[in-house]
Amino acid sequence: MNLIAEILPAGVRSVEAFDDLAPAPLFAAEDALLAGAGPKRRGEFATVRRCARHALGQLGVPPGPLLRGTGGAPVWPGGVVGSMTHCAGYRAAAVARAGEVAVLGIDAEPAEPLPRGVLGLVSAPEERAHLAELASDAPEMCWDRLLFCAKEAVYKAWFPLTTTWLGFRDATVAIDPSGSFSARIRPGTSGPRRFAGRWLAGAGLVVVAIAA
Repeated sequence: MNLIAEILPAGVRSVEAFDDLAPAPLFAAEDALLAGAGPKRRGEFATVRRCARHALGQLGVPPGPLLRGTGGAPVWPGGVVGSMTHCAGYRAAAVARAGEVAVLGIDAEPAEPLPRGVLGLVSAPEERAHLAELASDAPEMCWDRLLFCAKEAVYKAWFPLTTTWLGFRDATVAIDPSGSFSARIRPGTSGPRRFAGRWLAGAGLVVVAIAA
């Protein structure tokens, strides 16, 4: 099973994991980033980088350290675009040749309602009205969590293009229940005006991807 691959185009390589049991050795420079981190954080960090290295290997890119750059975003090898995500019970990485894919952002979240109070912080009134409409037709789906997940993917796609901050309310997301979504970026920001992506729910998770 590869959940994230189902919503990514053919030119994107992806690898996922559902636990931290497989060996995931780190380069010394990566290990240095984890000073003081606990076992849970170390496991997530190492496994998602193992996924990324395996995905890069499918592109013919040799293993190397994957460090943090501006804003904490991962620094990918030259000529590669990529994105990583991890949440409870899931880690994944997706990569592509920059000449084939210009924008890439993935995210995953547990398929559970957002904690109380979070939705109001990350959404606009029109988005909450949209979620209410979706919930009236499919109440079993955690639409609020999907909205949050989509906005995280938008930021991951946005930041490498602009190296500027994008707040949750700077992107207005509209979800199509058939498995796609669109994001409109607030006027006045310097960068792309729109993004489009796909989403999937399964295995107790919601996963989203933007690739163009």
